Amino acid sequence: MTRTDPSNQFAALTTGPRRPLLTVGVFVVTLACGVAQLVHRPLYDLVVRDAARIDAGEWYRLITGMFFQDGWAAGLVVNLVWLAAVGILAERVFGRVRWLVLYFGCGLFGQFMSYLWLNPVGAGNSMCSAGLLGALSVVVLVAARRYGVVFPSNLRMSALVVPVLAVVGTLLHDNHGLPCLLGMALGFLLLPAPAAATR
Repeated sequence: MTRTDPSNQFAALTTGPRRPLLTVGVFVVTLACGVAQLVHRPLYDLVVRDAARIDAGEWYRLITGMFFQDGWAAGLVVNLVWLAAVGILAERVFGRVRWLVLYFGCGLFGQFMSYLWLNPVGAGNSMCSAGLLGALSVVVLVAARRYGVVFPSNLRMSALVVPVLAVVGTLLHDNHGLPCLLGMALGFLLLPAPAAATR
């Protein structure tokens, strides 16, 4: 068993690119959309996830809703910080193709479930990042058995709490829980091969 350095717990499992260009690219696009929204406030009404307008045929809102923020400036800052934190790590662990599946797959699923049930009006990339967080939680939980890498106990406990919070959040009609749970399921299916992760 290899105990990872607490300052860089995922170092032994980073099989993806050293430069997280995909995360940076999505970060820049999301930042640009957020700034445009702040500069021209009517733009938000054209792109927000709105169940009534989606029912009227404006399905593009399920996609644009992942790039604009219902929290405006504060939401933009918080969501970009989360994107940077989990996005860079997930890209290095899962690689770019898997990252795309996790980020946009979970984000679109979250937008769709919010439209159908949880929160019919809103926007933000936080559900995309929730999917990445769920996938990284799975990595932590299976690392010892699958890769021979033992994470610190506090990190393992945090990973165990993630699905519990996701379920509780969903029951409370928070729309981050389902994308996080989907991220865990997809993350398990998309885990790097043990040989690749430990070479």
